[in-house]
Amino acid sequence: MEKDIHAYVQSCSLCAMTKTPRSLPAGKLQPLPIPHRPWSHLSIDYITDLPPSQGFTTILVIIDRFSKACKLIPFSSIPTAFLTAEALFTHVFRNFGIPEDIVSDRGPQFTSQVWKAFMDKLGVSVSLTSGHRPQANGQVERLNQEIGRLLRHYCHDQQNEWSRFLPWAEYAQNSLHNASTGLTPFQCFLGFQPPLFPWNAERTEAPAVNDWFEQSERAWEQTHTRLGLAVRCQKEQADRHRGDTLTFIPGDRVWLSTKDLKLRLPCKKLSPRFVGPFKILRRINQVTYRLELPRQYKISPSFHVSLLRPVIPGPLDDASPRATPPSPLDFDGVQAYRVNTILDSRRRRGLIQYLVDWEGYGPEERCWVPAADILDPSLTTDFHRRRPDRPGPRPRGRPPRRVLGAPGVARREGGGGWGGSVTPTCCSSIQRSASPDY
Repeated sequence: MEKDIHAYVQSCSLCAMTKTPRSLPAGKLQPLPIPHRPWSHLSIDYITDLPPSQGFTTILVIIDRFSKACKLIPFSSIPTAFLTAEALFTHVFRNFGIPEDIVSDRGPQFTSQVWKAFMDKLGVSVSLTSGHRPQANGQVERLNQEIGRLLRHYCHDQQNEWSRFLPWAEYAQNSLHNASTGLTPFQCFLGFQPPLFPWNAERTEAPAVNDWFEQSERAWEQTHTRLGLAVRCQKEQADRHRGDTLTFIPGDRVWLSTKDLKLRLPCKKLSPRFVGPFKILRRINQVTYRLELPRQYKISPSFHVSLLRPVIPGPLDDASPRATPPSPLDFDGVQAYRVNTILDSRRRRGLIQYLVDWEGYGPEERCWVPAADILDPSLTTDFHRRRPDRPGPRPRGRPPRRVLGAPGVARREGGGGWGGSVTPTCCSSIQRSASPDY
């Protein structure tokens, strides 16, 4: 009895959208692969919105995931993909060789065709983090915080002089003893700590070349072992604050967290905590999935499992689709479809268009429809009464367009004419409150 009641309550779609989860975020820590040599695996990111200093406002941050060494390159603005690739070649590739893998976020520079073509020519693997998941590139994000702390310490009272202190910040960061490797970054990839001031040590004979290579190999082996121990320790600590990893298969429907989405709603506190549901297209890795998002959601469709909530089937589940979509209505010899609700409006080339959520179809089928194709005037009237801030019809004085009346019916996309083509998807026999538009 108690199990049945729990399953019945868990199937409520409205509760899944609005209730804040109290459980630990799903998904155990999945560490990045441990490199075997310095500068073979890199992570890159930008520090932006800095005050102008000698013409610079942006820092390109590059970190070696093996030695934890960093390169800080100033730019006058956020560089393009070509300038970023050129800076990598000038400051990293020509000194340390071509890397095997580069991890970055999904900024426009790293998703552009120029960046992909450049890396393909060099044989470098490009790894992009999942959407709204900066923890996936945590090493460079943590380094950004340290660089900000160092620059604040140097120039908190002379903020337009930060570029003068940037080389000192890089040297200081590369001279810090790292807890994971047990060495400084300089010691790890150079084999020694370069002195900044005159060194008064006694002169000794230079070691043999073979001894130097053996010493470097021993240092790298010790570093790799220490990194493995550090990764296991960090994983154990992180997993204490994380729940079990949820597993989905292609075709499952899930709710998407609105934590990082900007909804077109007036109040964030009263906005739903999840939107959807959306269908899972494929599994990228153990904790990342690609969703089938509506076309107006112009964001990356890959999300960490902690941002997803499964749709629980049950009597209160009005979000799960039926086996077959609803048949179109025959209205004066043409096909029309019932409207669940109107989500938004916009003006294109002087004409009003409405974002329509179709009755019996999932959110991936929402589309913009010309106002002339909304056959029930009460739908637009109710929408503008609820959302007076959105674009509406022109003021009175122009001749009204003649519209045939039909309750709760509209023509779907197809050039605004009758008989527009429709790709049937899933449907629901129970009307529900639609997810807000992103």
